[in-house]
Amino acid sequence: MDYLALFISAVLINNFVLTKFLGLCIFFGISKNLSASVGMGMAVTSVMTMTSILAWLVYFFVLEPLGLQFLSTIVFVILTASFVQLLELIIKKQAPTLYNMWGIYLLLIATNCIVLAVPLLNVENHYTFLQSIVFSIGSGLGFALAIILMASIREKLAYADVPKPLQGLGVAFIVAGMLGLAFLGFSGMM
Repeated sequence: MDYLALFISAVLINNFVLTKFLGLCIFFGISKNLSASVGMGMAVTSVMTMTSILAWLVYFFVLEPLGLQFLSTIVFVILTASFVQLLELIIKKQAPTLYNMWGIYLLLIATNCIVLAVPLLNVENHYTFLQSIVFSIGSGLGFALAIILMASIREKLAYADVPKPLQGLGVAFIVAGMLGLAFLGFSGMM
């Protein structure tokens, strides 16, 4: 039951994008297209999960025993960048259309604050290995949920009669604020 609570908390209650406002560069950049958003959500989830697994192992089996905890942020950034480079190579070879659609945002996964925040929170909260995996997957799926919701709404807004000054990012910020308010309604559930 604790794992389910941790998962639901990561996806809905403490959604990094809509309640903590982290990772907004990719959120606003990719959310214009639903198919790109689905792919990016899965890419961020996979990078976040793999980075968190390796970061947990490195922290608790290398850094902590050697008293090098102060290097955790640097090590986690290097791990994240390595996974993003690996993902870029795979996507470039296997799905060139998706690679071209994501553009620069694929490389921005490496600097996405959510991808770095999750391993740091896993260590700070002293999560077990399994808790770390559950939290990472939940956080990634929370990001995916947020970006897919935003992309769905933005695609519908393309056909709406939006006033000229609000078109583009203006209405996107309004929608993001409304989604954030909706997700804040989940706070206090657990």
